[in-house]
Amino acid sequence: MNKTGHKQMEVQIMGQSYLLSCPVGGEALLLEAVERVDTAMCRIRDAGKVKARDRIAVLASLNLAYELSQIERKEAEREAEREAESQQFQASSFAGADGSAMAEMGGGFDTDPVDPQTQARVEELMRRLDQTLDRDGRLL
Repeated sequence: MNKTGHKQMEVQIMGQSYLLSCPVGGEALLLEAVERVDTAMCRIRDAGKVKARDRIAVLASLNLAYELSQIERKEAEREAEREAESQQFQASSFAGADGSAMAEMGGGFDTDPVDPQTQARVEELMRRLDQTLDRDGRLL
C-alpha cells in the first residue's frame, strides 16, 4: 500500500499493464471498471476503424459516459414519478388528517369526539409517518 487505506493493483487494459491505486475494499469495483473499459476499448479496436490507442480510449470513454447518462436520466425520471405519486397520495382524501376517508369506508372517526391529547398524538404520528415515507422514497 502506498497511501494509508489504499492498495495498488496491476491490471491489463487492451493488453497493456497499468498500476492503479484504489481504496482498501474497493478492489472488486476497480476490477469491474477495468473490465468495462477493456471490453469497450477492445470492441472499438476489433471493429477495425480506429487504430490509435488514445483515440480508442477517448471513444470508449464517450460511449461509457453516454451509457451512464442514459442510466442517470432513467433514474431521475423514476424519481420524479415516485415524487409525483407521493404528492398525489398526500393530496388524496385518504391522506387527509380529518378522517374523511375512514368515514367513507364505514369508520366512525367523524362521529366520536376526540380529546385534544389524542388528536395531537394522531397528528404527530401522521407527521412522522409522512417524514419516514419522504425519506424512504417508497409508499409500501
